[in-house]
Amino acid sequence: MKLVPYYRVSTTKQAKSGLGLEGQEATVSQFANAHGAQVLKSYIEVETGKWSERPELAKAVSHARRSKATLVIAKLDRLARNVHFLSGLMEAGVKFLACDQPSANDLTIHILAAVAQDEAHRISERTKAALKAYKARGGKLGASRPECRNLTTDASRRGATAAGEAARREADSAYTDLYPIMRELRDKGVSLRAIARHLNDDGYETRRGRSWNHVQVRSVLRRYEVG
Repeated sequence: MKLVPYYRVSTTKQAKSGLGLEGQEATVSQFANAHGAQVLKSYIEVETGKWSERPELAKAVSHARRSKATLVIAKLDRLARNVHFLSGLMEAGVKFLACDQPSANDLTIHILAAVAQDEAHRISERTKAALKAYKARGGKLGASRPECRNLTTDASRRGATAAGEAARREADSAYTDLYPIMRELRDKGVSLRAIARHLNDDGYETRRGRSWNHVQVRSVLRRYEVG
């Protein structure tokens, strides 16, 4: 069994101090030793709970998918609160387990996702009802306020820009785990075609789920060297 651990801590301070992280690492290490599993690489997410993007999760999922490994977390107890984590797992289709509940399966994940989605829907409905009542009392919202009438175009433009930046960040982070392997092989004088064969032989796939070729290898090397 090959494992790609994913850890989450709430603040940068926690990440630096090891609070919370050490316990997660110990749990995964004990699980790996008990099952004779190989830990490929760990990914640590530092987030406050308000930030919707999970760049380290994207890397971990990508690594697990390409290496045919299992994505592993220490505990399942907080998973139902993290819709982004759940949706990322379901969309990626990677193998997944939690050390404290290794018997949890795809059905478990779907149930948790359904519960989380239902709760999000209920919150949204309550918010809409409250805003409707506020407007009925004469309150003004958003673009209906005089000072906001000229903001819709700017907001749309900013949204398009943000979407483009998100796409670029996804492309930039897609192969951060594979670039060092490519670079090391190239520095040893291995050809681009041979590097592609090496990646394919080890079970790695592109982020589109395809086999590697020399053109794709060259593209990744250029992207990170320019960056």
